[in-house]
Amino acid sequence: MWKKSELREAPAPLEGPVVGTITGGTIIWFVLFLGQLPFYGWFADHDLTRWVWTCLAGGGLGLLGIWYVRKRDAAIKRDAAAKAAADPS
Repeated sequence: MWKKSELREAPAPLEGPVVGTITGGTIIWFVLFLGQLPFYGWFADHDLTRWVWTCLAGGGLGLLGIWYVRKRDAAIKRDAAAKAAADPS
């Protein structure tokens, strides 16, 4: 159990190339999906088709993720520009 004196303040969140990371992950999901398509019969014979559809779902969710992080990144940049314009010093 943690003692109250051992609690520390949470570190600041890390900001990195979020759009690139999400895009890379999405590409990997789609490549995995396309790589498994030729073997769909084998997956169906072994009742493992969920692996193929999981990759497709990962790619689809990745597209939503790309849309979201691009909007978020644009909003952060707009906010920073508005703050810079409001502060003349």
